[in-house]
Amino acid sequence: MLNLSKPDPIYLEIFKNLYQFIAEQMGITLQNTASSVNIKERLDFSCAIFDQQGLLVANAPHIPVHLGSMSESVKSLIQDKGNKLQPGDIYLSNNPYNGGTHLPDVTAITPVFDDKNQEILFYVASRGHQADIGGITPGSMPPNSTSISEEGILFDNFLLVEKGEFREQEVRVILVSNSYPARNPDQNIADFQAQIAANEKGLQELQKMVNQYGLETVQAYMKFVQDNAEECVRKTIDVLSDGEFTYTMDQGAVIKVKVTIENKNRSATIDFTGTSEQLNSNFNAPKAVTQAAVLYVFRTLVDDNIPLNAGCLKPLNLIIPEGSMLNPQYPAAVVAGNVETSQVIVDALYGALGVLAASQGTMNNLTFGNEKYQYYETICGGSGAGINFNGTDAVQTHMTNSRLTDPEVLEFRYPVLVEEFKIRENSGGKGQYSGGNGVIRNIKFLEPMTANILSSHRKISPFGLAAGEVGKVGKNCVKRKDGTEEILNSTATVEMESGDHFIIETPGGGGFGSSDL
Repeated sequence: MLNLSKPDPIYLEIFKNLYQFIAEQMGITLQNTASSVNIKERLDFSCAIFDQQGLLVANAPHIPVHLGSMSESVKSLIQDKGNKLQPGDIYLSNNPYNGGTHLPDVTAITPVFDDKNQEILFYVASRGHQADIGGITPGSMPPNSTSISEEGILFDNFLLVEKGEFREQEVRVILVSNSYPARNPDQNIADFQAQIAANEKGLQELQKMVNQYGLETVQAYMKFVQDNAEECVRKTIDVLSDGEFTYTMDQGAVIKVKVTIENKNRSATIDFTGTSEQLNSNFNAPKAVTQAAVLYVFRTLVDDNIPLNAGCLKPLNLIIPEGSMLNPQYPAAVVAGNVETSQVIVDALYGALGVLAASQGTMNNLTFGNEKYQYYETICGGSGAGINFNGTDAVQTHMTNSRLTDPEVLEFRYPVLVEEFKIRENSGGKGQYSGGNGVIRNIKFLEPMTANILSSHRKISPFGLAAGEVGKVGKNCVKRKDGTEEILNSTATVEMESGDHFIIETPGGGGFGSSDL
């Protein structure tokens, strides 16, 4: 009989891996059953399990910006529906003001009941980036949106499955009757069904775990795993120092962060006071995204192999001014806040702590499509150098962990050709340790389509640290079939004709330390 008053080190390791394994199994199920290239090939999804309070217990190594924010969606459902939750119910949510990130990221949440269907023991959730969820441009990543309504369809704890019955007709009505309706509702439905299957896998695996180890043990070790993560973050805080950083973005918005270490209680205060007010663009980051970025940074500073979970947040006191671009109010547009501003928050925190130069600081979000096709990808670049290591070339950095679609799949599914995809030499900042290089990606269009680019660091370079040099800024351009070139801004919408090329040069990471050393 296990003593549940304190964790056994061996069982702690077993359960730590078991919880993570369940989330990984959910992810495999989601990938195998999904329809869209975005989820099936690019792996732009995340799966995780939560305790009775909706606190994150464990996740698979999926997308950091999803994982640090999903708990807020689960807690929102608990607060909103509470006693109304029934066995066999699954809810859908993408509300950026209730734990969502941006509208294309849609979360399916399943309460897991006991074997008597009386008490909720856990929650499982899967978040998938829909290839299109409506909005003013195909792919639902409009560069110029100023209101959340222009970015797509908002689901706020919508009952997707009721007592085991999939409410397809009800969800389809919402998808097609919006002011800016979804362009491919069949694909949305198919991906929602894949998320249902992923959640069912998580539910089954949790039930197996309870049957094998007993509910009391499983729940006790959920808390022990969270407590272990908390202690690991506190140990990391012990060796950190106070710092602050101001980061200016291409469009002039400023993110300010001050980190204050409280050695006595081994905690840290992360204060974003002084950050720009809510913007009239879509670079506002929902509060859950800001929290996810902070959580990610402190988790990466921990050497121990722990799952990202709610325990990591306990030693951290976050001050995020309401009405700022990092805690906007409805109906602020947020689609770039999730993918772009999150990257800047991460780099600003690393800069304040003095541990890592800036990465490319952008996801280089490219969407293109029409009424028939909708496609989205994030494009890799250079990571920043740090103490005793160089940055990495051509890597997805920080808050994104998605894959780039294989050229064969992309060209089979869409009327485009990948003409060039290569390392952008000498784009990383030089230093004692050099930043990683970005890439050059050239896509030729074979049919007329609307293309959109949402990016950063086209004007302001990714910073170096400790006298390291800055990384090169990125560049967006269209080369028309007649040979003329059009240079695009950080954010742009452009009509592509057959034979036109869209060329993206991604930024390099900053260097660390003087190159004279």
